[in-house]
Amino acid sequence: MCGITGFWARGDLADADARLARMMAPLARRGPDGEGAFVDRDAGVALGHRRLSILDLSDDGRQPMTSADGRLVMTYNGEVYNFRELRAELEARGARFRSRSDTEVMLEAISAWGLEPALARFVGMFALALWDRERRELTLVRDRLGIKPLYYASSARGLAFGSTLAPVERFDGARRDVARDVLAAYLRRGCVPGERSILEGVERVQPGELVRFAAPDAPRRTRWWSAIDVARAARRRGFDGDLADATDALDAALSTAVRDRLVADVPLGAFLSGGIDSSAVVALMQEVGGGRARTFSIGFTDPAYDESPHARAIARHLGTEHTELVVTPEVAWSVIPELPAMWDEPFADSSQIPTYLVSKLAREHVTVSLSGDGGDEVFGGYNRHVWGPRLWRRLRRLPRRLRGAGASALAPLASARFAPLLDASVARLPRRAQVRLPSDKLQKILSVLPARSERDLFEILTSHWPDAEAVAGYDGPAPLSHWPDAPELSYAERLMLADVVNVLPDDMLTKVDRASMAIGLEARVPLLDHRVYELAWSLPLELKIGGGETKRVLRRVLERRVPRALFERPKMGFGIPVGAWLVGPLRDWAEALLAPRTLTYFDAPSVERAWAEHVGGRRDHTHRLWDVLMFQAWLAGRA
Repeated sequence: MCGITGFWARGDLADADARLARMMAPLARRGPDGEGAFVDRDAGVALGHRRLSILDLSDDGRQPMTSADGRLVMTYNGEVYNFRELRAELEARGARFRSRSDTEVMLEAISAWGLEPALARFVGMFALALWDRERRELTLVRDRLGIKPLYYASSARGLAFGSTLAPVERFDGARRDVARDVLAAYLRRGCVPGERSILEGVERVQPGELVRFAAPDAPRRTRWWSAIDVARAARRRGFDGDLADATDALDAALSTAVRDRLVADVPLGAFLSGGIDSSAVVALMQEVGGGRARTFSIGFTDPAYDESPHARAIARHLGTEHTELVVTPEVAWSVIPELPAMWDEPFADSSQIPTYLVSKLAREHVTVSLSGDGGDEVFGGYNRHVWGPRLWRRLRRLPRRLRGAGASALAPLASARFAPLLDASVARLPRRAQVRLPSDKLQKILSVLPARSERDLFEILTSHWPDAEAVAGYDGPAPLSHWPDAPELSYAERLMLADVVNVLPDDMLTKVDRASMAIGLEARVPLLDHRVYELAWSLPLELKIGGGETKRVLRRVLERRVPRALFERPKMGFGIPVGAWLVGPLRDWAEALLAPRTLTYFDAPSVERAWAEHVGGRRDHTHRLWDVLMFQAWLAGRA
């Protein structure tokens, strides 16, 4: 795992080495073990690499690396787990290797088979830049599901790319402005979504995409792999068998995926929360790894957010070498000032804090850690996958005019003026009839009533600020989420697929990549092996969501190794009590960032109103305020 950067310059290259060094400097966290550079002065191309040594720790594995015939040069971030099998095949064709690295195998595979045929055979996660000296063509590539990041931008001085935004900005020294429409989209999602970055003119290579440049501008973007197309093809192909057969097939596929991800020349372990996804990964790791697995978990002193007893019970049952750390609020608070440097785009999923803390704990003992990310998106683990279709069926029965009238009639009850009265009235009901912050729940119900379509409902269900454009001071529509054009799939399946192409790369995988790479830890995600993904999508929906269960078939795989009593419990997520902290120990920090004079990118009255309602206990605006605070903290870091 590493950090990559580079450029294709126009004009004079006299300062190429110094410019590349400036671009590589912000990637030191991602690659603390060394660096390498390649400069083609005739073409104006430079490639840089910061290395985190995982395979072939010798200098033979250094990058950027040149193919044996001298035609291809590559800088690459990630791992290709099946490189040994590919190497054997290439050696049978006469190839000779000087290192034990996957990088050299990738280069020779591309040289022998062509780029796209080689990509189709790689099992792994990667973001790479490939310079073809013969064709004078630079190609940027990102892995199938977007596990590793890659940014690029063209300017008058040329093309620049990097694993993060910072190297791209350092190429020409130009200070780019915030993209207002992207800011509005960020306020909806709590993360920057889609093809564009938070900065004007900086793009993001999309999952399964390659971007070719025959010159420093005019990119040609094509898909070499599509999560939507693969899912649709798998569903058409179908699965011949029942739940037991599906469990056998998934068991075998996941065992292979986990075994592949144990390839390393450094110590490795796994994150363990005690939930279904991480527990399944750890159980298989313990089984196929040939030794006692090392596991790591974070706990909190607040029992409402503490999963460590569950993780401890799973670890004890499986017999792993378990390390846990119970974190005080003070330790968690101390991380917050560091967040903008770790996420060089605004990012507001508050589970970023425990994800970083567990990564930091693991890095004290290992260099690679397996993670259970992807289970919710691929196997149907979110509540909206279950009740979203039910909700839409009910909404469709109500005429839109009636829904609008109902929303208007009930809106005063959920307003800031009447919310305290409604909350107090519900508090007098019998305990079993009470709900927490009923005015907030009513507001959520009212928000979905205007939904005009299945896609519209998804946008509402996944939005923080429904009026994001107004709050961001943008007078046009914010970019929408990608919505799968797959009418043959059920609404539940389209919701899952929308999460795969939106939530997974932009939120979940961004969180894990930045948190782990901030301290030089490589995180691997076996549940997102593309072969597991294809198998999961071949299964009928009732084998994933059915019988009152989510992730049904994945539960069965885990149940073969862990008693249900140890993992069957309400879903907790990986959260922290940010809402309470904002009105307590973080209040001064928050108020400084929310001072009206600093809210230059926002409609200040909207933010001030949300803050007043939250502090006054009338509404829970945790997500909305954290979105604004993380942007403000990021913006302050750029000053």
